[in-house]
Amino acid sequence: MRSLSEMVVLSCGDWHSVGVRSDGSARAAGNNRRGQCAVEWWRDLAAISAGYLHTVGLRADGRAVATGDRETGACAVDEWEDVVALSAGSYHTVGVTASGRVLAAGDNSYGQCKVDNWRDIVAVAAGSTHTLGLRANGTVVTAGNNADRQCEVDAWSGVQLP
Repeated sequence: MRSLSEMVVLSCGDWHSVGVRSDGSARAAGNNRRGQCAVEWWRDLAAISAGYLHTVGLRADGRAVATGDRETGACAVDEWEDVVALSAGSYHTVGVTASGRVLAAGDNSYGQCKVDNWRDIVAVAAGSTHTLGLRANGTVVTAGNNADRQCEVDAWSGVQLP
């Protein structure tokens, strides 16, 4: 039996937890009512992210995989290639390519997937109904719902990845 100490990447969704082991395989625990925990066959992962009722993974070769609720379109990442980072929101998924372009799939009710014109992005984060992108120059861009001022990050600068 493998131990939890082998986990190198972790992520929590609303109803489930997922992780990537040091050998690139995935593990999940929690509510699997939409198949969001069906990751046991995933291999060669570099990253993983848990959304509301879906999970997305990033393979070492830059291809994205997804499992779980397919009704929202958040799992429509099968064609994504050259991805270097991704994030699962409640009902959407975003990814950034090696060229700094951003991809999005899923519910766009609040404009959270309107990221087509984003360039020079090095990291992304998907929230419930909004998306953040970190530019190489340390500034942040947003898309989506700003009802609670969660997109008011225009003054953020000098942001760096750990």
